[in-house]
This record gives sequence, C-alpha cells and structure tokens, in this order.
Amino acid sequence: MKPATRYTKSGRINIAYQVFGSGPIDLVYIPGWVSNIDWMWACPELVDFLGELAKIARVILFDKRGTGLSDRVVELSTIEERMDDIRAVMDAVDSERAVLFGHSEGGSVSALFAATYPDRTISLITFGIFAKRRYAPDYPWAPTDEERQAVYDMIEHSWGSGDMNLESLAPSKANDKAFMDWLANYFRSGASPSAALVLTKMNTQVDIVKVLGSIKVPTLLMQRTDDIDVKIEEGRFIEERIPDARLVEFSGNDHLFWVGNTKEVLDEMRSFISSVNPVQNYEERLYTILGARACGKPLTAKAEESVKKYVHQYRGRIIAFNEEGFISTFEGPSKATHASIEIVKSLRRYNLPVSVGIHIREGAVDESHFVSKTTQRFIDLILDYGGPNQILITQGVKYLLSGAGLNMSLSKTTVDPVNEEPLALFSVIDSLGGGVNDELRPLSNSPKNDSFIENVLQCIDEHLGNESFGVEMLCREIGVSERQLQRKLKAITNKSPNQLISSVRLHRAKELILAGKLNIAEIAYQTGFSNPSYFSKCFKKEFGTSPSIFMQQAQ
Repeated sequence: MKPATRYTKSGRINIAYQVFGSGPIDLVYIPGWVSNIDWMWACPELVDFLGELAKIARVILFDKRGTGLSDRVVELSTIEERMDDIRAVMDAVDSERAVLFGHSEGGSVSALFAATYPDRTISLITFGIFAKRRYAPDYPWAPTDEERQAVYDMIEHSWGSGDMNLESLAPSKANDKAFMDWLANYFRSGASPSAALVLTKMNTQVDIVKVLGSIKVPTLLMQRTDDIDVKIEEGRFIEERIPDARLVEFSGNDHLFWVGNTKEVLDEMRSFISSVNPVQNYEERLYTILGARACGKPLTAKAEESVKKYVHQYRGRIIAFNEEGFISTFEGPSKATHASIEIVKSLRRYNLPVSVGIHIREGAVDESHFVSKTTQRFIDLILDYGGPNQILITQGVKYLLSGAGLNMSLSKTTVDPVNEEPLALFSVIDSLGGGVNDELRPLSNSPKNDSFIENVLQCIDEHLGNESFGVEMLCREIGVSERQLQRKLKAITNKSPNQLISSVRLHRAKELILAGKLNIAEIAYQTGFSNPSYFSKCFKKEFGTSPSIFMQQAQ
C-alpha cells in the first residue's frame, strides 16, 4: 500500500517525502537522476524491493527539488542544495541518524552528505554510482563530450519515449513492455524535458573524486559487473579511495537495483546493515574554509559587522577576525562562495578591498572553533595569489559549484603544500555582476535568506496576492537591474523572471489546495490571479491536471 505523501520545507522549496516500514533504524533512499515517489508504487518490482527494506528499517523516500512531487519552481540545484534537502527531510521525520542508500547520480550527494555530516550518517550504501560524469585521462570510463551531447539530444527530442534507449538501464527487462512503459512514465513524471536536460548538463560537471577520501562512515558499494551505464571500473576506483569501503560485484548488466538478481542485492544490504556498529562521534568531517586578507587597508569595526552579517546569513561561522583578515567555515562551497561575493561587494562600499580564498578539506570536528596550522598554511598559499576584490577557489570547490549560477575561469596553477600535487586555482565571477555601478547598487531590502534565489522567492511570496506584481517591482525589491535579474535567474533556475513568478504562484496555489480550506476561486485570488478560469488554465499547464480534479484527488 502506497504511504502518504507529505511535504517539508528546504529553505522556501517544498520537498515531497514518504515514510514507511517498522525497522529499528532509518534508511534514506536518494534516487538517481529524476524520480517520482508516487510512481515508484506503480512498479511491482520496486514495490517488492522497498517492502523488503521496510522489514529491516524505517524507509524514507523523497523527490529532490525540481523533480517528481517536489517544487519545480527551480530546475537547477547544486549538489549542496540537494544535500540540504536530505537534511530537511530527516529533520521533518525526527531522524537523528540514518543509513544513506544512494543510487546512480544520487551517490554523489550521498557521498558529500556522509563526508560533511558523519554524525548524522550511520553508514553509506550505494548502487551503480560514479565519481565524475565527464571523460578525463585519470577517469577514462566516463562519457566523452560527444557521448554526453548525444544524451542531451535524446532528452531534447525524445524525452520519455521509446527512443530513450531505456533498455540499457535494465537489459533484463528489455522485452517486458509493461515494465518499459512504466519506466518511461516514471521519467516523464519525474521531470519536464527542460528540467531533465539542465539537470543532466549540471551532473556532467559534478566531480566528487576529492570528497571520497573524507568519507569515514562504514561504506558498502554495490554494482553489476557488466553495467552499461556506469562501468565497473568506476566502482573499483571509488572503492580504492574511500577508507575501508567494500565493493560487491554482482553478475548481470542491469543498472537498476530493483531488477535482475535482487535477492542477492537485498541479502548483501541486510547483512551490511545488521553488522554495522555505528560510531557515536567522529573526530573529523568535511569543511569549506573561507579565508580573506585585507589589501592595503586594515579592516574596521564596520567591516567586521558587515562580514559577520553575511557569514551568518549563509550559515557560516567566523573563527578568526582581525584587521588583517578573517577566516570562516561553511557547510558547503556554494554557501561560502555566495557569502564571499556579498562580502567583497559590501567591503568595496567602505573602500576596503580584500582577496578571498576558498577550499574544501577534511578537518577536526572542533576546527569550526579554531584554525589548524595545515589549514592556515593552505589559505596563505591561496591568498598569496589573490588580488584585491578577487575570489579564488580550488578545483575541488569548483566541481561542487555546478548549478550555482557562477562563472569561473582558471587563474593560477601551483602546488598543494600538503601532498605536493598540482593545485589549480579558479577566479569566481558572479553572473549577476555587470558594471561597477551595478555591482555597488544598494539593496532596497537587506537579504534575509542564504541565497539569491531564496531572497527572490521570499519577495514573490510577500507579494503573492498582488496581481500587479511583476518583474519591475521584483527588481526594485531585490535591488538589481532587469538585465541582471534575467541573467541570474536563467543561470540558477533556467526560467525567466515572469516564468518564475508564475511558477511560484501556481506552486503556492497547489499548497493551498492540499490544505483543503479554500475553494478554487479563493485560491486563485490569494495567489494573484484575478480570473479563476485563467488560473485553471495556467494550473493545468504547470501540473497536467485542472485544480478542481487535483482538489478531488487530494481529498
């Protein structure tokens, strides 16, 4: 029986989740690519697999932002934001610690979560995951640019049809028409063609190789030896880099874990879950470190106040501050980078240029309160190359910023002082930035959230019932030009400002329908539609069904 679908907020985005099972521990399933947690229950093979997991764990399913039943107001999301979605769902169901089960592309965010939040991770289980999705001499099993372009073309022209070559994901089911029809419907219901395309392009840029060595939780890697989609060499590569990880190779060529020799897969999972003795407290975890150095002029009390404002806004922690510079830690590279952009802009208003360096590294858990000599040495190295108002990031940070709406260019190549390996440094350019005057334009309202898109969504929410609210007012409230807003939203959400405003209105209308307290006309007016029939037309275009039918289904 399909469990109830519930929602929780990750920032201002609604994340759909389901909970079922009676086992003594929690298991969070992080699906690959796109998903739809309702459609999962229309596949007998997947239902059987989930049912077996429910005997040994409380199972938690969710659709990441932009896919499935979760809000689709944004089509792009960083791996860090997807990590936030996991944490939001765990918090919603009072799960302090859980086994993470990541499949395919879901393995990237599972790995980052396990390294960043080891004390919330009992263990890590993966199936058919990869470390990067773009060919490189040191990772020759990933698709070439030409092969990825063929995937882009297929999505653009054949999304959800029989031309998707879905048989390569489950060769053992290639002649099972009912299963293949379900799989096509599953993908179609999981994402729009546009969302599937931008998500695939974003995933092409993700690289978690530098993260693997920081995973300290017990780890089980599973993969079929002849998997066509992800080569077995990729699993072996990952096993070598995660301390004490174990790779189990199964016979067969199915990429989907719920088809083929599923009994063997389930037996391996049961054995691993029951044998893990969770570590109560880990001594190390993954941090993003931001270091800044004053260029010529000492930092003032006003500068410190401004720095604290943005560090706290992006959920960071200042661990050292003096007139020569400061150091802070963040939960992820996207938060650190966006905070640094705001800090550089704010300090320029006081004519206090700084150079900023950002790096992601493993450190002692209590390093959120002090700076180790190794960290200080690394920050000094980066800042030695930085110029006034320049933000330099390491390659490991760059790989985790895909989908963040930022432009990055190679600035310097040096040597890592810790392992003496080549170290590439990249300069960050905010795609919001235009000329100098635009960059220094004051905000009408101080930012209240931890990202640009969160501030935009909040602004739209605050004017939800105002039918005259549009792009001009949004620009004025956020404090940017229309051109800047267009560029930034396109980079982050793949939507124009008008499309985003409409999408937010419709998703909020969906929330009101699910609440069941208002009729359709009242909901239309409360979400800025003066004409209920036009509202119904827009709603059907966004969700594929009319608001009245959706209301009946919700009841």
